[in-house]
Amino acid sequence: MKIVVYTDGACKGNPGSGGWAYVCLFNGKPHMIASGHKDDTTNNCMELTAICKALNYIKKYNGVYHFNIEYFFICSDSAYCINAINQNWIENWKRNGWKTNKNIELKNKDIWEKVYNLLKEFGNVKFIKVKAHNGVKWNEIADKKASEAAIYGA
Repeated sequence: MKIVVYTDGACKGNPGSGGWAYVCLFNGKPHMIASGHKDDTTNNCMELTAICKALNYIKKYNGVYHFNIEYFFICSDSAYCINAINQNWIENWKRNGWKTNKNIELKNKDIWEKVYNLLKEFGNVKFIKVKAHNGVKWNEIADKKASEAAIYGA
């Protein structure tokens, strides 16, 4: 199974009304599009929530069907999320008790812990930074769904 997931988060005000969304492609075809809403949140929280929700979905789906994952990519326009994974910030945060290198409690700690644990279960997820609002079809759809969720609810 080839899995590619596009994720996005949106916030109307920061903090403000937020939305998250993901588009999951299996073998190049859309399989699931999901979104959700949260009041009084931040954009970073919604970006990270989208990734966490997508990972949870893939875990549950795989738990039923037990497919062989050939590759698994998560595509996001969030430098915050992509850099945290690709530059191993998440490993440093965990080692520091979920605190920054300045010994400050990590924002969105609860979600980062969930993402960390899910990534350890999969072990083979590659994170790719995509440019926002650049015509990438599935990223644009995730952006639209996250924005709608922030404005109208899930």
